[in-house]
Amino acid sequence: MTEGNFVDYVKIYVSSGKGGKGSTHLHREKFIEKGGPDGGDGGRGGHVYLVGNKSLWTLFHLKFARHVKAGHGGDGGGDRSTGADGDDKYIDVPLGTVVRDKETNEILFEITEDGEKRIVAKGGKGGLGNWHFRSSTNQTPRYAQPGLPSEEMDMILELKVLADVGLVGFPNAGKSTLLSVLTSAKPKIADYPFTTLKPNLGIVAYRDFQSFVIADIPGIIEGAAEGKGLGHYFLRHIERNSTLLFLVPADADDIREEYNILLNELTKYNPEMLDKERIVVISKCDMLDAELQAEMKTQLDKDFDGIPYMFISSVAQQGLTELKDKLWQMLNTEA
Repeated sequence: MTEGNFVDYVKIYVSSGKGGKGSTHLHREKFIEKGGPDGGDGGRGGHVYLVGNKSLWTLFHLKFARHVKAGHGGDGGGDRSTGADGDDKYIDVPLGTVVRDKETNEILFEITEDGEKRIVAKGGKGGLGNWHFRSSTNQTPRYAQPGLPSEEMDMILELKVLADVGLVGFPNAGKSTLLSVLTSAKPKIADYPFTTLKPNLGIVAYRDFQSFVIADIPGIIEGAAEGKGLGHYFLRHIERNSTLLFLVPADADDIREEYNILLNELTKYNPEMLDKERIVVISKCDMLDAELQAEMKTQLDKDFDGIPYMFISSVAQQGLTELKDKLWQMLNTEA
């Protein structure tokens, strides 16, 4: 999935079909002078559905589909013929898609399972034909019901990436490089901040043909929760990660302080982030000799009391197997 093809926010206008009119037909046949009412019912208007599709990772296919309209129901006919139902419309969305009403900003529901089908605009019911209104005192009713009107809504589809592990860190912390060596993903890597403009997903192959999904979230800076930088736009993706990997480069001025800033931004965005499993990974450790690394461990044991931390080097391929083992253990340990 290329950066330009990742779309996680779209606005769509949906409209169901209106119900067909009931018929006021009166039966006419040779040798039958007064056949009476035989008007059929109108057909149901088409529904608009959202359907979960596990094969999709983005809303890109809906980027230009701004209007989705279902078919109208057909009118009833003579001989109690029911009108045809309107064509239903199905919109495939990736798992983790949140649906909001644009007018009220209310969250209506979320699609989380493959094949899950939810109606967002219900088709109008078809009107009853005059056949239903016959009685002993009104043997030839010349009226029928109109079909019910369609439903329409402006809705917002918002994707929250479903990944097991989320990479959290400042710009240029090495998140994309780590993703590229742990998975087959090919994120954009460069020596300037905010290289990653969209979340990248990768599948980590583990032992015995097992795997887990890891997401590289664009760099977060101090003040991201208030809208600074790019991070605030993508903080919602971190909500769906069961484990958070805080990546801090070994050459940072204060490793604990960087971690605190990152954790503070996540907490301000959503306090429930504190309930997630966390691990701190010190990257670029190929720059450290054994003596300096030992000194840092002594300090980090105090700074991260109770929080697991590890040293790795994506470039030198150091500590990556141990990291995968630790992540797998965290993901599969029952709380």
